[in-house]
Amino acid sequence: MKSLLNDLLNLDRTLVMGVLNVTPDSFSDGGNYFDPRAAVGHARTMVAEGADIIDVGGESTRPGAVPITLTEEMQRVLPVVEVLTASLDVPVSIDTYKSKVARATLEMGAQMINDISGLRFDTEMAGVVSHYGASVIIMHMKGTPRDMQIDPHYDDLMGDLERYFLVQIDIAREAGIPDHQIVIDPGMGFGKTVADNFMILNSLQRLVQLGFPVLVGPSRKSFIGSTLDLPVDDRLEGTASAVTAAILNGARMVRVHDVKEMKRVAKMTDAIRLEAAVA
Repeated sequence: MKSLLNDLLNLDRTLVMGVLNVTPDSFSDGGNYFDPRAAVGHARTMVAEGADIIDVGGESTRPGAVPITLTEEMQRVLPVVEVLTASLDVPVSIDTYKSKVARATLEMGAQMINDISGLRFDTEMAGVVSHYGASVIIMHMKGTPRDMQIDPHYDDLMGDLERYFLVQIDIAREAGIPDHQIVIDPGMGFGKTVADNFMILNSLQRLVQLGFPVLVGPSRKSFIGSTLDLPVDDRLEGTASAVTAAILNGARMVRVHDVKEMKRVAKMTDAIRLEAAVA
């Protein structure tokens, strides 16, 4: 499989990943794109708005979420992925921690696996990614979606993240995944307090210095709602602020729901960043 990730990352701009939740219960847009036709239509809209990658997920990983069966996830995701991989001009990523879902969607032409468990929940995942020559996003999460927000605590948050990524990157390498196919994601909102999320944004260079592209996904998350006292559907400006901070601190990819607006934010922030680099 020819991966477009390396080519995209060679561009001197931030990549925008559009979120496509094919679920009835995701925290932000659950149910909006549960119908395959609606999902495909929304994916095409996001590409038209400037999405560089479409990330398809069939299982909600919101705080407190209960896992669904492999069969159910397959039924939700496969019809959508089959159409998207055949018709989109941008890579399709799959948000899953199940190697069988990964295998089926990579067979269809998906090019990236976004694993919230960072290759931990399914020991076959790294091998599947390697076999298909796909890219992988290794995310950090404390616990599981069901319990991750029950009093999360770190004595050394950024140190813990660095050590975690070094271990999981080694697992990816041992499975045969080359470095240029690996992205790391600190997992904002996944076993993190409000203060933890702000620390990640402020200290992102600690992760950038590991030498791998960093993805940040702050879109509409609860730390924004807590700070601004706003509901999930009114967090556009807060998301824009977090995306700006992430890019200025070294993020190469941002995962967002509001592609049109965040594409503009990323373009403007890149212009500021590049001018600062020249100066």
